[in-house]
Amino acid sequence: MEYILSLDQGTTSSRAILFDRSGSVAASAQKEFTQIFPQPGWVEHDATEIWRSQYAVALEALKKLSLNAARIAAIGITNQRETTVLWDRKTGEPLANAIVWQDRRTAARCDVLRAKGKAALIQRKTGLVLDAYFSGTKLEWLLDNVPGARARADAGELAFGTIDSWLIWKLTGGRLHVTDASNASRTLLFNIRTLKWDDELLALFNIPASVLPQVVPSSQMLGETDPALFGVPIRIAGVAGDQQAATFGQACFSPGMAKNTYGTGCFMLMNTGRAAVPSRHKLLSTVAWVGSGRDKPGGDGAMSAANGCYALEGSVFMAGATIQWLRDGLQMIQSADEVEQLASSVADTQDVYLVPAFAGLGTPHWDSYARAALVGMTRGTARAHIARAALESIALQSADVFGAMASDSGIALRELRVDGGASRNNLLMQMQADLLGVPVVRPKVTETTALGAAYLAGLATGFWSGADEVAAQWAVDRRFEPQLKASGRSEKLSRWRQAVDRSRGWAEK
Repeated sequence: MEYILSLDQGTTSSRAILFDRSGSVAASAQKEFTQIFPQPGWVEHDATEIWRSQYAVALEALKKLSLNAARIAAIGITNQRETTVLWDRKTGEPLANAIVWQDRRTAARCDVLRAKGKAALIQRKTGLVLDAYFSGTKLEWLLDNVPGARARADAGELAFGTIDSWLIWKLTGGRLHVTDASNASRTLLFNIRTLKWDDELLALFNIPASVLPQVVPSSQMLGETDPALFGVPIRIAGVAGDQQAATFGQACFSPGMAKNTYGTGCFMLMNTGRAAVPSRHKLLSTVAWVGSGRDKPGGDGAMSAANGCYALEGSVFMAGATIQWLRDGLQMIQSADEVEQLASSVADTQDVYLVPAFAGLGTPHWDSYARAALVGMTRGTARAHIARAALESIALQSADVFGAMASDSGIALRELRVDGGASRNNLLMQMQADLLGVPVVRPKVTETTALGAAYLAGLATGFWSGADEVAAQWAVDRRFEPQLKASGRSEKLSRWRQAVDRSRGWAEK
């Protein structure tokens, strides 16, 4: 068996990537699917369309290499994390569209729970802030608003899952109803310290335990696909939420190692080891991954924190989206790729700062009333200075998050591993190194999310021998060393925080 098939199910598209033993991409396929917006603040997906698109790209990737499925050692799955599906156990059909992680319809329910003083309880058990972002209130909404759903759930007729659970159910012909600990930790229903569904939280959200999937390790032989799908059964052996999978794909295996994915926004995760670190800065404490322990002396396959690790997670709302604003809103550039050259045409911003709080500020501020601000302009300010300030804002926001992580964890960042589309911008990566004061390292293989799922599956099936072999495959494309003196970095961060203060609370009535 020569390949691992990674199924990377994202928010806008489904992808399938075949990795060989060197961790290189052998073939891939991608298919977009429909985004559904029934009303303002609501975002839905057709779960059946997701399944069909994911199955189609898996077949297409195999076809590109003229592969017989018998040459596939295992399947690894990674997914958009908090999106919620409810389906009929007998027919395998969804009762309604999936409610996407971006959906805000349960914000009022979160407000009610917050007013009742439940936020601290939820954060203590789950490591999460109380927000409509997560799955618990989405599932509660489906049970309360789909006709007959609650009665059928109470009768044991329905199954809930995040997208990983849904795909595994379909891949196995309904034989497996499971999720891994990393996805379970994004539901508001899972105790990240006991690694079990929490009865008190289930009661709080009025969720019957009968709808929940079994929680399994992220790296373990789970079962096999229905032979009818690929001609032969293929082992399913790796599962992790997308950001956790990316962290694994970046080989961030030791406490203090961290990655930043630069996409529309930024997602930052720092490995905190076997400790679930409580945050004082509104970061999320989450399960990074859990192994089975079978690869360790005396390992019995039991799921425990000793066989995995935790992470602190922070997010920035506007990263690549800031560059899109320069292109589409200001029409300052024709394509996103132009921003690096334009920003490089000036030596600095001339003390101009862009705070891209177009939709408020995320970690560590969490100010929904903040609005974007461009400060410090003079008659000498040109579009190149604004372009450079836009790039700098991405690095500055990320620096704020990593500062909060270091404060919460007591672990100093040693280097930052990067991926995502904007990580190809060399100027931005140099800015990031300068503002963090640590090296920023971009790997040769940037498909880190899919690669992480592949590694989890490959380690569970012996395709790769262990974490040391995986870490050895991680290869550097370019390393960016900090060039800014500590005094310059401190001054830059201080001015940035002044600019942020000017954006805070702007939309408050």
